Amino acid sequence: MAHAVTLIRGDGTGPELIEAGRRVLEATGVQFEWDVVEAGVDAMEQYGTPLPENVLDSMRRTHVAWKAPITTPIGTGFRSVNVAFRKEFDLYANVRPAKTYKGVRSRYENIDLVLIRENTEDLYAGIEFEEGKPETVELVNWIRSKQPKAVIREPVGISIKPISIPGTERIVRFAFEYAVKNNRKKVTAVTKANIMKFTDGLFLAVAKDVSKSYPGIAYEEMLVDNMCMQLVQKPELYDVLVLPNLYGDILSDLCAGLVGGLGVAPGANIGDNGAMFEAVHGSAPKYKGQNKVNPMALILSGMLMLRYLDENDAADRLEKAVSAVVAEGKSVTYDMKPDRNDPTAVGTSQMADAIIAKLQGK
Repeated sequence: MAHAVTLIRGDGTGPELIEAGRRVLEATGVQFEWDVVEAGVDAMEQYGTPLPENVLDSMRRTHVAWKAPITTPIGTGFRSVNVAFRKEFDLYANVRPAKTYKGVRSRYENIDLVLIRENTEDLYAGIEFEEGKPETVELVNWIRSKQPKAVIREPVGISIKPISIPGTERIVRFAFEYAVKNNRKKVTAVTKANIMKFTDGLFLAVAKDVSKSYPGIAYEEMLVDNMCMQLVQKPELYDVLVLPNLYGDILSDLCAGLVGGLGVAPGANIGDNGAMFEAVHGSAPKYKGQNKVNPMALILSGMLMLRYLDENDAADRLEKAVSAVVAEGKSVTYDMKPDRNDPTAVGTSQMADAIIAKLQGK
């Protein structure tokens, strides 16, 4: 039976990356029913919105999406399509594996950890008050009344950080269930509970309580600043990390840096009734149409999608094929070469061809 999947082409280099990835996933032998849709800057020009209703309708039907990179303007323009997508479908768990592959430049070896980030709460919930607005002034005055010695000068912006028991419980339980399903040994809860005692303190208390239901999985707690140092010094000691939204966003990029960068970093956003899989790097619009960008992250996100669809044999074969191509170092894009000007570097499509050849035993 074919799996129905919403395929979001993205913008910039997104369309060429997703086309290369689609050919690779089809080469595993798994059958797909692709519903190809547009989102991002290009969709904005055509539909007046970066996330057209037909994209949402498709996801409501398939419950699974595979998304190419999409441009998000910094400081101006529309808010992240990813954020809107996560909120619309309550994709509360962001899953970011960080694994070293032979042939990918990294200072480390034998890293194989997974970061699980809460996706819907924390400062990224978007509860903000604009500087100079009456409601902001009221909040500032209230803060001053509680802390008379606090020095707060206008203009000022305020952001509120909500952390709830249900939101925390489901993400921590997701992390432990992930550990059980994937034969992981340890879950580390990461917070700044020594300072943020009511928000991060709640996250930590709930995590500790949930951990008691999983006696077969080791549990530990770490402060986020210490966690950053530990990951740089001894990343091989960690297995599954579970974090609130903001810390998870920051540390997921740190973990990607440990294993070679965003170009090799896949991601998944998972909820109780659906999931969206993506490369976590940007759309690199300056390389649009040049057949140049590394497709590895998007292809590995396809591997995560295969696992979600219970196509584990195909996922294993795909990861093995990607690993073999990267280890050989012949049919890889310029960023995977020791010398980025190496004339033997291949393009996006050609690297996909090499992975397909490995899948076919060639």
